[in-house]
This record gives sequence, structure tokens and C-alpha cells, in this order.
Amino acid sequence: MQQTKILLEENDIPKKWYNILPDMPTPLSPPLNPATKEPVGPKDLSVIFPMELIKQEVSQERFIPIPDEVRDIYRLWRPSPLYRAHRLETALKTPAKIYYKYEGVSPAGSHKPNTAIAQAYYNMKEGMERLATETGAGQWGSALALATTYFDLKCTVYMVKISYQQKPYRRSLMQLWGADVIPSPSNLTNSGKKMLEKDPDSPGSLGIAISEAIEDAATHEDTHYSLGSVLNHVMLHQTVIGQEAKEQLAQVEEYPDYIIGCVGGGSNFAGISFPFLMDKLAGKKNLKVIAVEPTACPSLTGGEFRYDFGDTAGLTPLLKMYTMGHEYVPPAIHAGGLRYHGDSPIVSQLYADKVIDAVAYHQTEVFEAAVTFARSEGIVPAPESSHAIKCAIDKALECKKKKEKKTILFNLSGHGHFDMGAYDSYFSGKMSDEAE
Repeated sequence: MQQTKILLEENDIPKKWYNILPDMPTPLSPPLNPATKEPVGPKDLSVIFPMELIKQEVSQERFIPIPDEVRDIYRLWRPSPLYRAHRLETALKTPAKIYYKYEGVSPAGSHKPNTAIAQAYYNMKEGMERLATETGAGQWGSALALATTYFDLKCTVYMVKISYQQKPYRRSLMQLWGADVIPSPSNLTNSGKKMLEKDPDSPGSLGIAISEAIEDAATHEDTHYSLGSVLNHVMLHQTVIGQEAKEQLAQVEEYPDYIIGCVGGGSNFAGISFPFLMDKLAGKKNLKVIAVEPTACPSLTGGEFRYDFGDTAGLTPLLKMYTMGHEYVPPAIHAGGLRYHGDSPIVSQLYADKVIDAVAYHQTEVFEAAVTFARSEGIVPAPESSHAIKCAIDKALECKKKKEKKTILFNLSGHGHFDMGAYDSYFSGKMSDEAE
């Protein structure tokens, strides 16, 4: 019988996060103070982040220990399963071997708790009472709402307004775990008010919601800000995904030729790929790593590599990244988690150095791939994750054409159980390639 699931024991949960910073071919450009254009120091960031996360943001240690309290909570869903996609391979009639790491088994239904638990833990240790954050599709907001329940913290989530309207059950899930959920832009912050004055019907964006959450945190002493992607420490926490995947593939004596992940801010892509990139950067392996984004917000494939604000209102330090411009408001596509104007500085630098590749797809072809996957593998994928599926299918079909037995690994970063409205739109023929 063919093996479908490759599993690890709870004791096999990684004990350390992998930090790619010391292995990068080009050192990362520092965040800058927008007023002075000087590098931002720890004191500047301590207003909204705990010191331990600030240290992780700049650490040059290759491996950073995971606290036991965090690993104990990870045990609820980690190690996550690695699947061999036998049925998808058969449907595509490809000689390629397709594997996917399934992060939808977490309580929140995505990879996001990997960093949410860690961030809530460090904020609790520093004495914070509340965390403020933003969310697009709701996966990050759900994860942080879950994490704060474990450490007795309050949680305020500014949810991009179009997603707030499209995904009511995600909103309910956050409320179930005790979070206050506010549609963004809102009248509760100065940055939200300014945006509504400019455009009363604004669908919102992650950049706008970030502005509101940061303003909230900066104006309340008992509150810190928590970000679910983009920043270095978030990329770090997600590397448990790739570390587990390496162990699981080793069990079946496999190593990927392609690694694929969807990219909004970069967290699930970093999680699956960075532990393998460690081998590539050391000259030990030759593999292709592909970041997949929507054509509606093509930061890597259509943006500029330069310093820009991480939010719309210009409250964050300047980050060197691929960006569409911090005032860019993406069309209201269903992959809300990918509607961010920029990208992780680490992912951006790796792309600039040609260590990784990138491709962009329209949402209708992404949903077509999602349907193919669901009808063969049975799992309903999130719209975000379906971008990776589309690319994996394309590579598998290339292997079919060339008669190559390549090994493909992609990150199925979350399930789509709260995204059935998007599937309804696709099946009814109402979905466009730009907006809903």
C-alpha cells in the first residue's frame, strides 16, 4: 500500500527556530526612522514590541531556542502531517511526486498560530495586558485571538472591511476566542478617520488596518502591537514548518526539486522554504524555490525594491522591500491574506539576489486549481494556499511534458472552510480576475 501521510511524534517538534539572517548572501538593510533616515534602535521599537522579539528581529544566531511553554501549546497540532498527493498526481497523469505540508490542522485552521503563540507568550512575559493587530482574510486575527486565550491577554483585531463583510464566520471565530473585531478603516483611530474622509466607501487594506492597530498600541501603555507576517521574527517562528518537512521527507528518502508557497507578507512561504534554503545557500543542494502571489497585488513581480512604509498612514519605520507603494489599495480579491502592498524584507532580499523565483496568477485560475485539488485530495484549500497549488500543478504538468520525475513540495497553509462564499462566487460565474 502506498504511504499517504508521513507523520512525526510530538517529541519531534523542533526545539529551535532557524534564523536565515546569518546565511543570507546580502546582509539585510536595516529599518529606518522616516524622519531622520537613521537605523531604528531597540528603544524606538519597544513602544509596540516586547524586547525579546526585538532581539530576535536582528539576531545573528543561526538557531534560537523555542520556549518550553510555546512547544507545549504547539503539541495541540504539531507536528503537522506531510501528505503525498497520490490522487492529484493520478489526476494530472504526471510522473512528478507531489508533497504538501498541511497547516490547516491547527485550531485556527492555518499556519498563523506558529508565531501567534510565540508572540503572545513573549508579551505576557513582559507584562502586557492587551494585543492589537490587523487581519485580512481573518486567519491571522483568528490565530492571535486563540493565542491570547492561552496567556490571559485581551485582543483587538482591525479586520480589513471587505474581508469583514465577505467572511462573517472568521469574524465570529475571533469573537468566540474573546477578541474585539473592528472593520477597518474605522472611526476609532486618527488614521482610520483620515482614510474614511478620503474614501467613505474604502474596502480597506492590510496597510490601513496595520496603521490602525499600531496607533492603538502606541497610544495605550498596556497594549503592544502584534504582526502576523513581514517582520523577521515572524519568518523565524514559522520555520518549524520546513524543519518538520525535512525530517518527514527524509523518512521516505526524498528531497524537493521545487518548493512552493503563496506570498502576501511572506510568512508561510518563509516557514516552508527557509530550512531548505539553508542547504541551498551552503551549496549543498540545488533546488528552485517559488513565491506565488496574486496579479491583483504583485509586490515581487510588479513592485519596486526600495524603502517604503509598512502601513498606509506612514506610522511604521521604513522597510526595504518589494512594494507596490504604501498607498496602494489592492482590488477586493478573495485571497484577503495576500492583499498587502509589500513583502517581507528577507523574502524581498532573497528575490533581489535571485535566490528565489516568483510568479503571479489571476484568482479565477487559482480557484480552478483549488477545485482540481479538492476533487482529488479531498481537502478544501484556502484561497491564499490555492496560489501555491496552482503553481505546483503547473510544475507537475511541465514534468509530464518533459517526462521528468521531479519532487514538488508546497505549503498548504490553511483550509478554506470559512471561504465557501468565495467558492460560491467562482461556481456561479460571478468571480472576476480583479475584484468582487
